[in-house]
Amino acid sequence: MNYFVTGASGFVGRRLVAKLLQHNGTVYVFMRERSLDKLEQLHAIWDVQSDRVVPIVGDLTEAGLGVCQKDLINLKGKIDHFFHLSGGYDLNADAKNQRITNVEGTHHTLEFAEAIKTGCFHHLSSIAAAGMYDGVFREDMFDEASGLNHPYFSTMHESEALVRQQYNRPWRIYRPGVIVGDSQNGEMDKIDGPYYLFKLIQKIRRVLPPWMPTIGLEGGHWNLVPVDFVVNAMDHIAHLNGKDSQCFHLTDPEPHYLGDVLNIFARAGHAPTMTIRLNARMFGFIPSYVTEGLARLAAVRRITRQILQDLGIPKELFQFINKPTRFDCRETTKALQGTDIKVPPLEDYAWKLWDYWERHMDPDLFVDHSLKGKVSDQIAMVTGGSSGIGKATALKLASAGATVLLVARDEGKLSEVLDEIKSADGCAYSYSCDLSDMAACDKLVKQVLKKHGGVDFLVNNAGRSIRRSIVLSFDRFHDFERTMQLNYFGGLRMTIGFLPSMLKKQHGHIINISTIGVLSNSPRFSAYIASKAAQDAFTRCAGAEFADEGIHFTTINMPLVSTPMIAPTKLYQNVPMISPEDAADMVAEAIIYQPKRIVTRLGIIMWIAYAITPKLIEIVMNTAFRLFPESTAASGKQEEEVEASPEMVAFAQLTRGIHW
Repeated sequence: MNYFVTGASGFVGRRLVAKLLQHNGTVYVFMRERSLDKLEQLHAIWDVQSDRVVPIVGDLTEAGLGVCQKDLINLKGKIDHFFHLSGGYDLNADAKNQRITNVEGTHHTLEFAEAIKTGCFHHLSSIAAAGMYDGVFREDMFDEASGLNHPYFSTMHESEALVRQQYNRPWRIYRPGVIVGDSQNGEMDKIDGPYYLFKLIQKIRRVLPPWMPTIGLEGGHWNLVPVDFVVNAMDHIAHLNGKDSQCFHLTDPEPHYLGDVLNIFARAGHAPTMTIRLNARMFGFIPSYVTEGLARLAAVRRITRQILQDLGIPKELFQFINKPTRFDCRETTKALQGTDIKVPPLEDYAWKLWDYWERHMDPDLFVDHSLKGKVSDQIAMVTGGSSGIGKATALKLASAGATVLLVARDEGKLSEVLDEIKSADGCAYSYSCDLSDMAACDKLVKQVLKKHGGVDFLVNNAGRSIRRSIVLSFDRFHDFERTMQLNYFGGLRMTIGFLPSMLKKQHGHIINISTIGVLSNSPRFSAYIASKAAQDAFTRCAGAEFADEGIHFTTINMPLVSTPMIAPTKLYQNVPMISPEDAADMVAEAIIYQPKRIVTRLGIIMWIAYAITPKLIEIVMNTAFRLFPESTAASGKQEEEVEASPEMVAFAQLTRGIHW
């Protein structure tokens, strides 16, 4: 028995060929000349002698497939089964290309199949041929299809019509559901269908814990089928007698609603599920002129385009959220009776699809996410670069190939860091500057602009912290003034100083080192947190103003870090904290991914909890305020060793990273 297969090197095709090779006979694979170099690799996949797989060179866009006369004569009367799999299954493809591939390609293929007197022509169509039919679409239905406005729907319908109406030899049509990866190993070749939503699920997982309930959308049925089921079903049905001139729905007889599909993949990806789902059909009650009018607004178009671009979701996908069609597959079920070929429950293999996507297909895998790829040959200024977070960050950036500009007051410590960078073959310059002095800030900006032409990355890290309750600050107003002067005005002066040059280049990234205290509202740190809150607010406003100028802003709400700044508070020797190197990793993450904010999960929880139940969080914070003692230094005395009680240690562990 001999076979002819178009699209043999494709996702479905190469699996079908492997299946057909289990039967006796030869498989002729249709290929373009420029694709012949794939044949050796395919032979290895099929694990078969080359003489059992014969390439036939041609072009789908040419009459009679452009096959040479010699091959045409040799194939005449030899092909028992002709499988046409070369369809365009791509929502992003334009109407012209879809017509060339799906309609004209099928027309030329049928010409060729007629010419070589094929035994039976097997056409791989799609449930898209039914369009947006409202109701149950049976396997014997075709002309009843409706809602064929999208080119993918219309061209799949037209190509199937060619087989039904113009082909004069035996034929069989297969309409698979949305084909996903292999249910055994998760393998998939491209992002399509539900895969477009994986990035959204992944982003939610990175922000929220799996147990956090969320609100999402409900839609119509999404009929998903794994590729191995499609191939096994086609192979079996193709070899049955008495099935000519029939159509078979290779679909899931019990499909899931969109909301269920999303939750299944959310569980597979360890992301929170949608506890509450809003039915997308409710939006149908909004008059069309309202939605169309909103869609025409430039601001709405831009926001929508940016969101979809960030998530990698084509806008066409939203047309199918409420797809009303259900597919009857009784003829297919009857044909597969007595075999073990059936659609496995999505819950059983969803984790394999997710795992394969995350390991092999996640778009982020194909982007240079190395720190070196972002900062090599770039200029990065790090304030407070003589110790702690600043020093660790400067060393990390220099080792990745950045030219680092170190800024701090202490020239001696700056020289030590500079020597350390240069001894490791890094490139760095040091600038001694008191950033609480606005005139000194302006002078530094002028120096850097003159010598380096500006900076690509500005890490506003320099700052001071004061641990003192408000009661002990009644006569210390200068505490609030000096923290604001350095933490807010100093960083702001540097930001405003370098923004004009960044605007000119349409490139730049400003990273502000803030504190988790802004989100947790830690007592005893009112002066410090207020200054950082001002910095956070400016960053949010600036981000909105410069979003279309190629300039990025990131706030890092640092947890407690073991630095010289907190050394005077002996109590911190007994509480958990991260190292400066861990903090530098967070800066590197900011540079690589350019998020708006980087914060620990505890910080997010505190942020959300305060927004929902501020009184409760206030009570918790007050409890901590009374639990942890005032430092003797805050009272103007010499700091003494403080022995932490078991309650303090337990509370500090529970609220890991928060300043007390």
